[in-house]
Amino acid sequence: MKAIEIRNKYLNFFEKHGHKVVPSAPLIPENDPSVLFTTAGMQPLVPYLLGEKHPQGTRITDYQKCLRTVDIDEVGDNRHLTYFEMLGNWSLGDYFKDESIKMSFEFLTKELGIPVEKLYVTCFKGDEDCARDEESAKIWKEAGLPENHIYYYGKEDNWWIAGEEGPCGPDTEMFYDTGKPACSENCQPSCDCGKYVEIWNNVFMEFYKQKDGTYTKLKQRNVDTGLGLERMAMLLQGKKTPYDTELFVPIMNKLEELEKIDDIQSRRVIAEHLRSSMMIISDGGRPSNIDRGYILRRLIRRMIRHMNKLEIDLGEISTLIDINVENLKEMYPDLEKNKETIKHVIIEEKDKFVKTLVKGEREFDKEMKKAKEQGKTEIDGKVVFKLYDTYGFPPEVTSELANENEMKIDLKGFEKLFKEHQEKSRMGAIQKFKGGLADQNEKTIAYHTATHLLHKALKIVLGEHVKQSGSNITEERLRFDFTHPQKVTKEELQKVEDLVNEQINKDLKVKCEEMSYEDAKNSGAIGLFTDKYGDKVKVYTIGDFSKEICGGPHVTHTGDMGRFKIKKEESSSSGVRRIKAVLIKE
Repeated sequence: MKAIEIRNKYLNFFEKHGHKVVPSAPLIPENDPSVLFTTAGMQPLVPYLLGEKHPQGTRITDYQKCLRTVDIDEVGDNRHLTYFEMLGNWSLGDYFKDESIKMSFEFLTKELGIPVEKLYVTCFKGDEDCARDEESAKIWKEAGLPENHIYYYGKEDNWWIAGEEGPCGPDTEMFYDTGKPACSENCQPSCDCGKYVEIWNNVFMEFYKQKDGTYTKLKQRNVDTGLGLERMAMLLQGKKTPYDTELFVPIMNKLEELEKIDDIQSRRVIAEHLRSSMMIISDGGRPSNIDRGYILRRLIRRMIRHMNKLEIDLGEISTLIDINVENLKEMYPDLEKNKETIKHVIIEEKDKFVKTLVKGEREFDKEMKKAKEQGKTEIDGKVVFKLYDTYGFPPEVTSELANENEMKIDLKGFEKLFKEHQEKSRMGAIQKFKGGLADQNEKTIAYHTATHLLHKALKIVLGEHVKQSGSNITEERLRFDFTHPQKVTKEELQKVEDLVNEQINKDLKVKCEEMSYEDAKNSGAIGLFTDKYGDKVKVYTIGDFSKEICGGPHVTHTGDMGRFKIKKEESSSSGVRRIKAVLIKE
């Protein structure tokens, strides 16, 4: 069964069960301070999990484009991906465990045809915060799952929370038995031996974890689920890796045809990073030296390094993009629409990187000469890491250069520094998530409203060409990215600041209305107006000043937000400027 068929079966199944199908949110979050990219299906829905009313009702289903950066360096093995698609269904204060589990069982066994004997599930074993989840186990048994296919685990395995604080609860996870031999007598779903593969997770959100570690009951009980599409396609097709499915086969075959050196790991890196880069660029991402722009730059440059390793002509990038667009356009029509932009961005970044590689070789020659003068026969691990981190040289390239000059490299020293670097990157990614997707309090809500006022003020002062291209909000400040071709002058910034403060001082009422997408568009509301919106949207109107499509939440009146002060204006990326601002309570 192809991936597109699995996706369609999923959406159709839940639509028949009363769920509204909503579009995937963009990979680049619009107003989420906690992550660089959309990392999970529930991420855009947090306000509704906390009690905001969703314009499409209490039963929602979708496919969500996701990207996770923690394991970039692991891509190339048989299972890691940075970009993936998550299928999900949500109950926003509607059904709970009984209906959720029964629908999951029906979809897996009837719609996908998975034999019951291949299914295993896990439930929460209970602790001082929450009782053992006997209810879920009972429902699974009633649905038809044998009791010996049900296991209980603790919070580490069967409890879900976004970050340190936020909505959370026990979950039940579904596993597929691949048929591999058991690794031991105690082999069970918690094993990493590969016999059992997790395919779906139903989270029963009924608690909110406070900053002090205590738990309180949510206003409403929710169900949040996630099913990985690539993994499910791989299992149903009997393939060993996602790269063996139709999502990657055309590009993998072309790479094998083009390569002069055979290396399946490098082919996987190129195929995966190209797809991920294309998806980011299609959703508005651009390479830079910070945040998500740096991730995109890293993906493209790692892809280029591996193309060089396989001695593939870099001029073939355009062909590879064409193959991916043709193969994936049914699933992601925007790729075809944005094909020329994708080509331009990737090829431009490739050209910049090629120049960097030349500089890197010069740096290597300098360090090698220095080492030889000191009578050394080995290139120091610090140098090897510097070439990797600054110039994009993988250690194998540095090793080849060293061998050509009858030298070796300090691989152990490099690996030690690389592991430290990996851990910092991993912690950085975790920290981005730690802000808590649900970290919505009086301060962040005020900043969220301030971005609307700022957006409108920028349009008035600079022109209607201004469009939001990113936003990051914390309790301390807002960061707002917008399209504008040049630096904003001090005079223009002062006008923007004054205009925002004028609206705050007017104590304008903030009104929320639900309306159709077309009505919102015709009403003059600011929005991207792409296929990311559903049939119904929320429109927030701030007095007679601002009208914008948004999920919320916002203040009810602008008067108590505080004084708006722009702290910094700078370049974010080509054609995009960034403003950092604060609200000062006086």
